[in-house]
Amino acid sequence: MTIHRLATTASTMVDATCLARQGAGHGTAVVAEEQTAGIGRHGHSWHSEPGAGLYLSIVLRLPAAAPTLTMALGLAVQRAIDDTAQVSTDLRWPNDVMLNERKLAGIMVQSADPGVLIAGIGVNVNHSAFPDDISALATSLKLETGHAHDKESLMQRVLAECLRYVQLDKAEVLRRFEQHSSYIKGKSVIVDEKLRGVTAGLDPNGFLLLRTETGIETILAGGVRPA
Repeated sequence: MTIHRLATTASTMVDATCLARQGAGHGTAVVAEEQTAGIGRHGHSWHSEPGAGLYLSIVLRLPAAAPTLTMALGLAVQRAIDDTAQVSTDLRWPNDVMLNERKLAGIMVQSADPGVLIAGIGVNVNHSAFPDDISALATSLKLETGHAHDKESLMQRVLAECLRYVQLDKAEVLRRFEQHSSYIKGKSVIVDEKLRGVTAGLDPNGFLLLRTETGIETILAGGVRPA
């Protein structure tokens, strides 16, 4: 397991993709103190305050990536944060780690080459504040607990848990996700700011089931928020 440490980068996902295409092995990681163009899901940017967050990307070489891979990574990051920071986080489908109903960590997976995936992980660790447009939606460990946290210990634990959880089979990932997420059943939500309903579990592939006024909808992707 090799860790490449950078002071500043545009995006650790871009760096990890380059390393993967040069033959970097499974578990190779890139971690930076600052990202100037951090990538979030759905085309969003990731607020990467210098020195405050954990900005990490991991090369994953897997024989077959299950559709539940992103959920497995969410479980891994949740486990690492809860154990390291002594907090109790929630998981918002498919893999956002939440603390007190605000986003604490995000995960995105992109393909680098056939059989090679890059897992980009951002954790808000020691942020003291956020830009006005996301201040009501995001939080950090420091804001929630009142003290700073050791990013190195958290990074090592996140990396170890991710490499462990990506080996779990689909059934085990679904079982654990249902145990560790309040969003899976009985939660009133809105998807992509337009589809409202109450969550009704996961289908066999890990997609979210939503009970609406017209019946059960299967959510393949999208931003899920409390209604």
